Amino acid sequence: MVVWNTTQRCNLSCVHCYARAEDGIRSDELTTEQGKDLIDDLAQFGVPVLIFSGGEPLMREDLFELAGRAKDLGIRTVLSTNGTLITRENAGRLKRAGFSYIGISLDGMEGTNDHFRGQDGAYAAALQGIRNCTSAGLRTGLRFTLTRHNLADAYRMFDLVEEERIPRVCFYHLVYSGRAADLIHDDLSPTERRSFIDHMI
Repeated sequence: MVVWNTTQRCNLSCVHCYARAEDGIRSDELTTEQGKDLIDDLAQFGVPVLIFSGGEPLMREDLFELAGRAKDLGIRTVLSTNGTLITRENAGRLKRAGFSYIGISLDGMEGTNDHFRGQDGAYAAALQGIRNCTSAGLRTGLRFTLTRHNLADAYRMFDLVEEERIPRVCFYHLVYSGRAADLIHDDLSPTERRSFIDHMI
């Protein structure tokens, strides 16, 4: 499995972003043709799964073209996204492009998530993105990065996935890089982590 951070562009400004993503095009990102060459190489290596991540991969205008190239070469494609740009139209395009799974990040209930994401309305937009994917027939899951500031909300995620009939939820450790490099003291203690794992089980 390969995770390709396709861009450092993003429409949000998350406090714990390991890529330090921000809006604005960077000159050192792969072009469409370079991206296709990369995908061709991955296919030759026999890579079975390619995860398009970022930044926010939907900020790349050529995302669907690149995903189509991977699909044509027999690579299973997955999207890792904040979900806020998944309109009904984009959900349909993701389905037609052959994405097999869409992982959408939430970092808490509405107030907590919007604080983490640096934008009011991010929670509502991401939740609508999940619903749009589900309506389009896309297999969709929720992704959640654990910190001490959203641990209480993590326990509430189980109610949300049940209410929304989201078939999968993944909990991630905090990665101390990018903007999260200064958040080491906001990580869970071993006791907090063990308690949450016990609850999850």
